[in-house]
Amino acid sequence: MEANKQSPSSTGVLWLQVAGLAAVQGAITLSWLIYTLYLPQLLVKFGFSASLAAGLLVLENALALVMEPLFGGLSDRYKIKLGTSFPFISLGVILSSALFIAIPALVTLTEPNLVVQSLLPITVIAWALAMTVFRSPAIALLGRYASRQQLPLAASLLTLAGGFISAFRGIANKFILGLGPIFTFSIGSFILLMAAAVLRYVNPPEVPSDRHNAEELNLPLPDLALICATGFGVAWGSRFLMDALGKLLKIEFNADNIDFIMLWLGLLMAFAAIPAGAFAAKIGNSKAMLLGVATTILGMVIMLYIGANLASVIIIIAGFSVIVNGAVPFALGLMPRKWSGLGIGMYFGSFGGAMSLLALIFPQLQEMTPGIELIGGAIAFLFAGVCVWVGKSQTAEQF
Repeated sequence: MEANKQSPSSTGVLWLQVAGLAAVQGAITLSWLIYTLYLPQLLVKFGFSASLAAGLLVLENALALVMEPLFGGLSDRYKIKLGTSFPFISLGVILSSALFIAIPALVTLTEPNLVVQSLLPITVIAWALAMTVFRSPAIALLGRYASRQQLPLAASLLTLAGGFISAFRGIANKFILGLGPIFTFSIGSFILLMAAAVLRYVNPPEVPSDRHNAEELNLPLPDLALICATGFGVAWGSRFLMDALGKLLKIEFNADNIDFIMLWLGLLMAFAAIPAGAFAAKIGNSKAMLLGVATTILGMVIMLYIGANLASVIIIIAGFSVIVNGAVPFALGLMPRKWSGLGIGMYFGSFGGAMSLLALIFPQLQEMTPGIELIGGAIAFLFAGVCVWVGKSQTAEQF
């Protein structure tokens, strides 16, 4: 295949491979969207409280703090030994797809009793863990598909894929729930399998690493700590910002239901990733992220005083899209290539762990005033910006 003969160093970005990776990112986002929508319904049908769903999501995010970097690091070791991490990715995709179908099948095709009831929480947690097996190793492939300078531009396609699907979360609830759990989960599982198969097909051949040199490469612990801290800052900043934005938009439009407004806002943020990636590729990802942090905080300060008007929303979209799109390239740029999976896993794990911690500290976040959330979000983004600034001078040469 001609595409397999290309390299990022000669073309900047292997767009066919990046498109395959974006399909996997979209499938992952769709799977989590289906899961979070159906989980309360399935739990209630099996005799559990709907509130257990929130607890399970908190637990799964907490487990991700350990499991994402663990499997990312294991895939790196596997790649060093065999020259590829795809068997690791394939195993995770197959396992998660099987468990994904098992979740609604367990509820729909069995009668609830004490033994079967206990299997449902175990199955959903097992599925969440299975998703961590392949996500970090798969997204780490971005480092092979794009040169270091073009990483933000390549990442923008992944951000677009995930953001586009996430944008429909509020508006598509009734439609997705109306399809029924068996059909919906089966479609999600099939899409994930097909996306992984396409990625495997277009993935260029990998050359085994020199094991002697690989073993001499120690873990860059300071860089891992920076990635972890950045993930925490971006997670808290994003959560505070989006929650405050939703509340202020309800005030601005004097409406309780703003699903259509959030749909268009989500789509704007998703498509803003493309110019954000191009901008970061031109001036450097770290510089772009720092400008994104400053712009986002500026928009939040404006919003704090005058509400969610058009100007403040546009400013926030411009800055926030650069931050979100630049996070994965930041992690890849900071880590040596041999530890790319570990770096991505540390970011995803810290992001999930931060969300879990936030839910534990602020269980009634919806009752917090938008002003407090904007201040908290600005502080969180400022913290992430400091981490990016420190990491800017420690970027490893690898691509």
